[in-house]
Amino acid sequence: MNTQQHTVSRRDFIRISAFAGGGLVLGFKLFSSCGPQQEAGVIYELNAFVKIDTNGEVTLMNPNPEIGQGVKTALPMLVAEELDVDWQGVKVEQAGLDTGKYRRQIAGGSGSVRDSWESFRKAGATARQMLINAAAATWDVAPGDCTTEKGQVIHHDSGRKLGYGELVERAATLEVPEDVPVKPIASFAIIGQWIPNVDNSAIVTGQYKYGIDTKREGMRYAALVRPPAFGQTLKAYDDTEALQQQGVERVLRIDNKIAVLGRSTWEVMQGAKKIKAEWEDGEQMESTADYQRKFREIVARRPAGDPQRKDGDVQQAYNNAAKVFEAVYEAPFLAHNTMEPMNFYADVRADGVELYGPIQTPERTRATVAKLVDVPEEKVTVMMTRMGGGFGRRLMSDFVEEAALVSKTAGVPVNLIWSREDDMGGGYYRPMCTYRYKAAVDADGRLIAWQHQSVGTTGNPARAGSFPAGAVPNLQVDAQEYKTPVTTAPWRGPIHNFIAFSEQSFFDEVAHAIGKDPVTFRLEVLEQAKQQPAGELEYDPDRFAGVIKKAAAMAGWGTPKGPNIFQGVAAQYSFNSYVAQVAEVEKRDDGKLKIKRIYCAVDCGIVVNKSGAENVVEGGIIDGIGHAMYPELTLTRGKPDQLNFNTYRMIRMAEVPEIEIQFIESDIDPTGLGEPGLPPAGPAVANAAYAATGVRLRTQPFVKSGLFA
Repeated sequence: MNTQQHTVSRRDFIRISAFAGGGLVLGFKLFSSCGPQQEAGVIYELNAFVKIDTNGEVTLMNPNPEIGQGVKTALPMLVAEELDVDWQGVKVEQAGLDTGKYRRQIAGGSGSVRDSWESFRKAGATARQMLINAAAATWDVAPGDCTTEKGQVIHHDSGRKLGYGELVERAATLEVPEDVPVKPIASFAIIGQWIPNVDNSAIVTGQYKYGIDTKREGMRYAALVRPPAFGQTLKAYDDTEALQQQGVERVLRIDNKIAVLGRSTWEVMQGAKKIKAEWEDGEQMESTADYQRKFREIVARRPAGDPQRKDGDVQQAYNNAAKVFEAVYEAPFLAHNTMEPMNFYADVRADGVELYGPIQTPERTRATVAKLVDVPEEKVTVMMTRMGGGFGRRLMSDFVEEAALVSKTAGVPVNLIWSREDDMGGGYYRPMCTYRYKAAVDADGRLIAWQHQSVGTTGNPARAGSFPAGAVPNLQVDAQEYKTPVTTAPWRGPIHNFIAFSEQSFFDEVAHAIGKDPVTFRLEVLEQAKQQPAGELEYDPDRFAGVIKKAAAMAGWGTPKGPNIFQGVAAQYSFNSYVAQVAEVEKRDDGKLKIKRIYCAVDCGIVVNKSGAENVVEGGIIDGIGHAMYPELTLTRGKPDQLNFNTYRMIRMAEVPEIEIQFIESDIDPTGLGEPGLPPAGPAVANAAYAATGVRLRTQPFVKSGLFA
């Protein structure tokens, strides 16, 4: 390939710097590019998201981490829509961490599309206007007399056309227009379509390279020996046998762990098994049974400290109530269990650090590693690979820090790879929590009090504004943390993933106890929120009611389905989106239940990519059902009892029910979608199980109840 070098003038540099904070970098020449049987063309970076070469090839950048939520496709679609190009001819590249060009390069909180909706479209629209201005100057016509279509600028009156590749060099020299308007929703040609994931072909053909596949010149593989139980510290170790393992080159102590370095993943993992380590127990070596007992004792007592939320007076409401109800729900620890275990490449040198691999929080990770290895942050580069699963686990950077420390200590670049046992036995878990609910209704069956008291291995096991907060005149939310050496982290749909189960199941209990249809009761309470809101109201009652009505209509709620078919409903507002689901179960001749179908209605504002949206919601439903039904992670004196999939039961393909998803048509800006599909799945199944058997499921996993086939 012939490469043409170009310099950047001081004027161009100033222009680049001035617009970097807003994600608009105009006029930056890169290098020539050529493909098979294609003459080299000079590439111009028309802004931080768009590169166009003089042959007309358009490359769009995705700055955010891709964990399967579809942003590597959806975010470039926002730019492509406003740039007005043919999506079929667009290339998409993953950008590395660059806080000068981009903001919020993070995958978490279902916020990538929501936070990028305006800025990414503005970037595309501004680049398009630059190309129009370049064509207008070439033809000596007014820019307003020109339009664009699929990568071309067209002059209305004469019909003259110029491709973007013919205009990009001149466009790069023009001033940056300000406040360029974006398209009206009605004119969208790309947004709202069914667009396949840009990596699909490479993934299904095995060509895609994940972080775990990284190979570099001079690199060594590393495996770490970690404490077998939470709270243990390393006293001593014998590495004699490990060093005799073929392929093992070095053994190093890294803080409270032991690193084994060598030529291949297999060899270093075999060497790690031959380390003879002596561990010392800490003061707090608790088991799951200890947590369960203590948590139940805590929620049975009067709440300590100030409540997270207090509307009205719940105690007075109980005294005047017609009926009072109470129930306790329990959530176990859960592993994240990404299909690609934790791994990261690190090359720590005196003159800088290169980090490469799957991470959800690249900016925070860069700062942490820079401090850890004592290198200026500006000398640390982070490149993100597509992740083989994240679910919140890769929000944490412990595995990146380990790789950096091993590289610095050993003086060589390393690819640190965890085994499944490492990941499940010493990683981060969904917090274990216990929830106690108390509710009251008046003589008319109106919900007048709601109290939520919780404790968990997290600083905030509650969501103070979660439904029915804002709809009940007397409401109190109390939550407290139980300190433990067990490490926990956000798990897909943080807190909502279980609190939706407990809240929506208890809501169902109250509805049945007062003889009201569960759908009708939810709609009545949402009407209370609309007509007589109590305190802060975080959700829109009409949109919330809309998804419940939609899901009920999809499922034919209230219509007999046959003597052995039963339904349950649940709905949750999370990450600014509304999701309602109806689960349908079949009671077999042996009395066991089988989940047959899930009907799901979603209001997430404008749907950017219908293919990706359906995929991520369906995945959330399967994830929600699977983790409610089957797995739990238990501890015995701080040591995990489940270390691989032979003891940690996951949902199987044959157990996935039929899933029907419909999105509410909307002109509201997009909201979160990566996580909201998961929370309602578990409670919908639990409520359907009650309809079929009369048995309430208050703990997970459901399979331990014996109700399911």
